[in-house]
Amino acid sequence: MAEDVVTPSPVESTCSHPAFDEFVATISRLRTPDGCPWDREQTHLSIAPNMVEEAYEAVDAIEAEDIPHLREELGDVLLQVVLQSQIASDEGEFTIDDVCQDINAKMIRRHPHVFGDAAAGSANEVITLWDKIKLQEKDAQPEAEGPERLLDGVPTGLPALTQAQKISRKAAATGFDWDDLEGVWDKVAEETAELKAAYESAPKDAAGKVLHESSAATAVELELGDVLFSLVNVARKMGINSENALRATCRKFRERWAFMEDAAFTKGVTLEEMGPDEREALWQEAKTR
Repeated sequence: MAEDVVTPSPVESTCSHPAFDEFVATISRLRTPDGCPWDREQTHLSIAPNMVEEAYEAVDAIEAEDIPHLREELGDVLLQVVLQSQIASDEGEFTIDDVCQDINAKMIRRHPHVFGDAAAGSANEVITLWDKIKLQEKDAQPEAEGPERLLDGVPTGLPALTQAQKISRKAAATGFDWDDLEGVWDKVAEETAELKAAYESAPKDAAGKVLHESSAATAVELELGDVLFSLVNVARKMGINSENALRATCRKFRERWAFMEDAAFTKGVTLEEMGPDEREALWQEAKTR
């Protein structure tokens, strides 16, 4: 069980949260011997996939600006946190209070520009300060037998763009970075040239697709990854979240494609039955809308 270390908050609470306490009690009741058989059987590992699923559903509601749905989905996310904490409590590992105390202490520690004497005048300066504090926390930890690798804290299960942006941010916090954005653009050009060269030398089918059974296919794939990673660094230097940017483009494409399908339906045909010029005309119309 974690030690009961209470970090005093520098901000006085303006209200109590009885609904949260009631919810915690509900989840605890479900895990009792006369509670719910399903809830009693769950382990950290068995419900781990639900954490990811519920988080994505909450993001979908946010991007759709569906506030009533967001309220529901945030409840589902909170359920995962409280249930995982209750499982831990039942096993004598930690409690929901430990979770809240730890994250509260972390937020205070990582916001010295609010709760201390540090300065940060913009969101980008806050991110830089945050990364430096994380490095200091890492350096302050007891020494292990081997080195604690900087990137071990980036989950490999993250979406690739998010993972790339976190990796590049952590590396940049150590000083491993380009001096300016122009240097990153040069890297993009360099990686793009290498991708083209790898593709041109790879065996391809009649449609121009790289033959996957060839060793060259792996080289092309890696070069393409290098181009994408370089663009992620462009996004980081610009202060743009690359995952959000691509999600926005996917959403925009979905909306335009739905318009095209609806327009084709009103004409009694499918997009597949239309000619290239007709589809292009619909695409241009969708863009103007």
